[in-house]
Amino acid sequence: MNSGAPWGKFSDGESHHLAHHCADVAACFEALASLPTVRARLERAAGISLSSAHIARLAVLAFLHDCGKLHPGFQARGWPEGDWHGRKHGHVREGAAIFRCQCRELEAIARNLHLEKLCEWGVDEHLLFSVLAHHGRPFIPDGIAEKRWQSVPRGYDPVAAAAEIGEVMCHWFAAAFVVDDETLPTTPDFQHLLCGLVSLADWLGSTRDIFEFAASLDRNYMDKAREKARQAVADIGIDVRRLRKSAAGRADFGTLTGGRQPRIQQQLVGAYPLATPLVILEAETGSGKTEAALWRFAQLFEAGLVDSLYFALPTRAAAIQIQQRVNDAMRHLFGNGAPETVLAVPGYLKAGEAEGQRLPDWKVRWDDDDGDNEAMLLARWAAESVKRALAATIAVGTVDQATLAALQVKHAHLRAAALARSLLVIDEVHASDRYMTEVQKHLLDMHVGRGGHAMLMSATLGSVARAKWLGYPAAPTFKEAIEAPYPAVWGKDRPPAAHGSAESPTEKCIAMTLVSSMAAETAACHAINAARAGARVLVIRNTVTEAIATFEAVRRAGADELLLTVAEGPALHHGRFAPEDRRLLDQAVEAALSPGDRARNGRIVIGTQTLEQSLDIDADVLLTDLCPVDVLLQRIGRLHRHPIPRPDGFARARCHVMAPEAGLAPLLAPTFINGLGAWRTDGGFSGIYRDVSGLELTRRLIESHPEWNLPRMNRFLVESATHPAQIEALHEELGGDWQIYWNTVYGKDVADAGAARGVVLNTDTPFADVLFPDNEEKIRTRLSAEGARIAFPAPLIGPFGIKISSLTLPAHWSRGIGNGEAVEPSVAAGAVYLTIGKIDLYYDRRGIMKPGPASNV
Repeated sequence: MNSGAPWGKFSDGESHHLAHHCADVAACFEALASLPTVRARLERAAGISLSSAHIARLAVLAFLHDCGKLHPGFQARGWPEGDWHGRKHGHVREGAAIFRCQCRELEAIARNLHLEKLCEWGVDEHLLFSVLAHHGRPFIPDGIAEKRWQSVPRGYDPVAAAAEIGEVMCHWFAAAFVVDDETLPTTPDFQHLLCGLVSLADWLGSTRDIFEFAASLDRNYMDKAREKARQAVADIGIDVRRLRKSAAGRADFGTLTGGRQPRIQQQLVGAYPLATPLVILEAETGSGKTEAALWRFAQLFEAGLVDSLYFALPTRAAAIQIQQRVNDAMRHLFGNGAPETVLAVPGYLKAGEAEGQRLPDWKVRWDDDDGDNEAMLLARWAAESVKRALAATIAVGTVDQATLAALQVKHAHLRAAALARSLLVIDEVHASDRYMTEVQKHLLDMHVGRGGHAMLMSATLGSVARAKWLGYPAAPTFKEAIEAPYPAVWGKDRPPAAHGSAESPTEKCIAMTLVSSMAAETAACHAINAARAGARVLVIRNTVTEAIATFEAVRRAGADELLLTVAEGPALHHGRFAPEDRRLLDQAVEAALSPGDRARNGRIVIGTQTLEQSLDIDADVLLTDLCPVDVLLQRIGRLHRHPIPRPDGFARARCHVMAPEAGLAPLLAPTFINGLGAWRTDGGFSGIYRDVSGLELTRRLIESHPEWNLPRMNRFLVESATHPAQIEALHEELGGDWQIYWNTVYGKDVADAGAARGVVLNTDTPFADVLFPDNEEKIRTRLSAEGARIAFPAPLIGPFGIKISSLTLPAHWSRGIGNGEAVEPSVAAGAVYLTIGKIDLYYDRRGIMKPGPASNV
């Protein structure tokens, strides 16, 4: 290592000159900013058109992102022990210290880095800090970073090093130093977006597979860096201009789907104006909303309005299920050379059909890597870290990965900048969770405000929620709400594009029955009787506890042969299984409830909300716990999805809804029944479905309407159980206790919304005024976040006979347990036993459990 030359990267005894690394990042920023879509987002955030001089000056700022590495305390990290006796430093606050000029050495360094010119260009503290904060979070300058800048042993002189870097900077960015009156934008949103783009450029510019180390300063290095950056941005898939040429003229539904014709609701989307940045598609479950969203992406992509797609699903399981479906569609659209669809789910490494394995030093080994295809590996750059997955051309993941772009958490700016290029699709957008709604609404406002495009999809969105998403000043009346067309596509400031559902070819009639019991034995009896008559029966319980109890009740009744079978034994389906076993269970459920091969005997599939969406299943009979009407309609979407022959007696879809025998009034007091109500056994305020008023209105709909014709009745059903006018009428009828309970629930919702507003990233605030909380790990994308992930020291054989590598605990079991907690599991009698802290757990065919009858609520 050259002792007098400042280094910017150091690894395995080799160094990369600081000026070179800064050039790499600046070149990557230039390559990003040259892309039409990125340029358009920057200009929208800036509120002005950006000239070539503007871009050159922004590139200079990107070049200076690591100027704090000039600090001797940072350089000492690469020196032999004993050559530095002061405190070792970082480089972010140290960079800010340069331009605060608090001592003679700093004044000289700032002068050598052309502070005077930066001031002429309009660079203020906010713009400067947005670039220096490229490691993921804003910062506060401190006095310690301003110390010890004087010359030190080994011939290193930070003032001289700054002079050399300042000299090549003028040469490499000559266009920035032309004399004119143009100043850089000052809008806060531009500062925040610039932070994200420089962060992305830094991740790219720090990739050693792209930029090889060179320790000695090469004054012609910038030309090399620019060529490598342009090539890397194309190879990784951020520059999609070549890809857009291959898709030209192919953005039609038939090409995308392999020759299928669009359904009515898909036609509505295909004909909707591309200039509308936010659209909402409402259509029944199983009607092809996914393909409709992909078609809109293809149209926007062909028109050059977006460069990428992020398809956000409500759960990990849903994302895993849809990833292959999206990947197949992209092959149809782009043909040879189609980008692989990245799976943006923590704990998974998947691009297209290839799966990766994490190696030391942040490296990944892909299962199809023959060691001779560098282009393929570079194309998977975004797939190798969930933090940069939003930079992929096509990505499918959880909605949490997108909402992290809108929260005060590390790398939020990076995520938001990468996402700005995308059509953001949010599937099954939630209306009942106020916290998630507030966070997602903030994300959409930020994304669309920068010129991005988004599409929301739902089968059951109420009018009040829809008005909020679209930013309408007021929700419609109940009469207006039930008269709104369905299916429909909505966009702000546009009447809905709609088709009358009376003409829908997918009309189906469901026989609704209310069962006044939620006992496991009652559920088992109904399921067994229907299955023995030849029906495929889907049982969805609100809690894992009741799903397991129903499963065991069927077994006690001697009906093992009717249950879902996995690895030659009975099984059920919920969220507390190892990922490898969950994939096995998903496949088994789809096989058991597939639309084909209906000649087999009856079958019972028991599970929880994990069966509500994404799985391609078709049941003859649904047995479900009472739940809000929008969730109930989602579950009913698993019934009679395809026009296929049914067993005798089941030509008509049947849905049995189990409700508390004593009605719902007991839930107004602190109690909790199968996921219903707002109370926990310890007296706390929680609950899965806590809106008892909405539940009561849903129960009454089942009693008063024994036949539900869908999708014709969809609007009527949803609004009848969710519209404020209906809830108010219910409270007037039933009296004060219901209103008191409702006020309590409403108060909790208001508190949740306030909590969300307190943790979102406010890009209207000037950058240097934004500070992330110290305990940002407590900031969640949803209040019902997943628990700790427990990784095993080595894969072991699980209860279904395949290797498993980890388990994810329920959130309420995870207090005090961190991700990656060390465990020593043991295997005996087909079960896995482990102890985490003071918690004993075991994992068998029923999932992960605690000893004791009430442990799995």
